[in-house]
Amino acid sequence: MLAMDDQKQKPLTRTIGTGGAVLLGLGSIVGTGAFVSIALATAHSGLWVLAAIAIATMTATCNGLSSAQLASTYPVSGGTYEYATRLISPSAGFSAGWLFLCAKSASAAAAALGASAYALSLLGQPDSTMGRYAAVILLALIACTVMRGLRRSVMVTAVMLAIACIGVIVFLLACIDTGQSDKSMLAVPHAPGIPEAAALMFVAFTGYGRIATLGEEVRDPARAIPKAIIITLVIAATMYMAIGWAVASTAMPHDLSVGEGALNPLEAITNRTWGPAAGAIVAIAAIAAMIGVLLNLILGLSRVVLAMARRGDMPESFAKVRTESSTPNTAAIAVTVIIGVLILIGDFAFAWSLSAFTVLIYYALTNLAALRLKNHERSLPQWIAVLGLLFCCALAFSVPLATWSIGLGVLASGYLWRFIMQRIAAARARGQVQP
Repeated sequence: MLAMDDQKQKPLTRTIGTGGAVLLGLGSIVGTGAFVSIALATAHSGLWVLAAIAIATMTATCNGLSSAQLASTYPVSGGTYEYATRLISPSAGFSAGWLFLCAKSASAAAAALGASAYALSLLGQPDSTMGRYAAVILLALIACTVMRGLRRSVMVTAVMLAIACIGVIVFLLACIDTGQSDKSMLAVPHAPGIPEAAALMFVAFTGYGRIATLGEEVRDPARAIPKAIIITLVIAATMYMAIGWAVASTAMPHDLSVGEGALNPLEAITNRTWGPAAGAIVAIAAIAAMIGVLLNLILGLSRVVLAMARRGDMPESFAKVRTESSTPNTAAIAVTVIIGVLILIGDFAFAWSLSAFTVLIYYALTNLAALRLKNHERSLPQWIAVLGLLFCCALAFSVPLATWSIGLGVLASGYLWRFIMQRIAAARARGQVQP
């Protein structure tokens, strides 16, 4: 595999500190996780959803600590793609990068579809076809924001996160006012559904990975990245436990149905308790949260594409960085196109399940890379990475057989892509194809 000359690679500018990194991490978490994923998990596990959240929290904590340790040692863009390439093998690194692109592109499509569904529902237009077109328009607007630079993205994320938190607070207060409901279906201990529920909830925590993938743009990364990841995980776990308790205690079975036009269980519960006005506040918060998630996913995906292009696993043009904004705009455009296609052909629930499988394999490679660190590079005990690896493997194969079979097929398609890229690179090296 031919890599680009390091001297030709324009580095990204280190523009954000710990606070900005935490905002970006939370902006990637408080969205589909808070407003959708907990309902999906509750439908699988009933009142055992808190156990599922606890398992997902432990898995995310182990993975987050491994990511923090790796990002401190290798503070560059690309996340696990870069770590696995350096510490395991180029093939393992490519697997991580490809799986990340697939998982997070699906998550981004889900976020865009969710935001458009909420918005159209508020306007009294729950039309699925119109929702897809609205999602594509929203995607284009968010991509333009990302290409204006990281500072602007942080500012937008802060605003969206503040609105989302207001909605969560309104929902929790409404649940306290309601008290427990007649939850006959939820009271049944669906213990066998806990592993799949934990897998679905784990996806809701993985926004902390955005901090690692933006490692090249964080000031004092050795100190700021681990601190930001830990703060992000603590806040997210506390919020999810509170929302999980509220949903499991107050939701009626029909509140947990997730499909186009009915993607906001928190809005349904609030609307039943405090009326349409309070429900509308939660709906607006959900839209803001989804926008924040979508923005941060485009940020993270474009940086992974940038890293892959630098090593020759993606076209070299994707490694270009715009001087004015210090942003890999070509990579961002490519990512936006992929997400747009998934929006037009995708299904929300399946996209979320596929994202769960692929991202768990991605973080299994993260922990494996952490185990390969040398003693002088290691700041945490090895058992953390071992535990994270075991959790990831166990949860990955708890999703339905059809989902992980397709996930493995997606990985196989990635290796076909890599084979084509290698042949093109070899032909260029022989002078048979002009760059």
